[in-house]
Amino acid sequence: MFRRDDAPLLKLRDISVRFGFVDALKEVSLDVFSGEVVAIVGDNGAGKSTLVKVIGGLQTPSGGDIEYGGQPASIHSVHEANAIGIVSVFQGQEFCNNLDVSSNLFLGHELKDSHGMRDDESMNSKARQILQEFSSAIRVGQPISTLSVGQRQTVALARTLLNDPKLILLDEPTASLSVMQTAEVLNYIKRLRTQGRSVILIGHDLPDVFAVSDRIIVLRHGRINGIHETLETSYEQIIAEIAGVNGSSANLDSITSMNQYDNLMSRRTLIDRTMQFQAASTDESYGP
Repeated sequence: MFRRDDAPLLKLRDISVRFGFVDALKEVSLDVFSGEVVAIVGDNGAGKSTLVKVIGGLQTPSGGDIEYGGQPASIHSVHEANAIGIVSVFQGQEFCNNLDVSSNLFLGHELKDSHGMRDDESMNSKARQILQEFSSAIRVGQPISTLSVGQRQTVALARTLLNDPKLILLDEPTASLSVMQTAEVLNYIKRLRTQGRSVILIGHDLPDVFAVSDRIIVLRHGRINGIHETLETSYEQIIAEIAGVNGSSANLDSITSMNQYDNLMSRRTLIDRTMQFQAASTDESYGP
């Protein structure tokens, strides 16, 4: 669990991104601590993906400063981000369907033996070790084409652990997943936190966000419109800030009266129960 009296792992100060006459991000400042899951929410075009791309080396900011591990950082590429311990999992991860799980995990980063030859035995052993941290149901020699959407997302998450990262960026990791698959991925995120890793999560589904995050950051029109401890805020408050309305009692009451609000509460209950079932099943499969 993170501690606020520790120095932040990541510190953003006045980060701005401008595309022509459009300000995608406007002076965004944010701290992320070790062992913390931070969710970033907002409407389409709020700047969520742009912010994550800045941190992950896919977008150069127009202004502002970044510190990582207490040192100034200039992250101009994914390679530079990976080198300092920042990895990204974006939507639509591509795999080679003609290869097995292990080969996809190490694609482009194959291990070599002392003779410079591809070392399949070492890769399979490392792949088993990493996948064991997530799920015992995926076999390293299994064709990637036989995996479900949720299992493929698991492989994408597992691939981020090859270089022992400190900060993992996830862009809509539960998009298009079933409730069971969503619960599985959310439990994996909780395990990453237990390992002391930090996670920045872009999410649209508030039940998923509330189920796994420590803090919620609301972006609106490229600016931070709210920063909340997850346990100290509510769906009503987050929805109001996403929509740009004030948090008056009348506005919050109108939100709770919507049918969509009842759907959110029902999904949250279902997600929580499914996560508990998934976690219990995983513990039983690992044994004492």
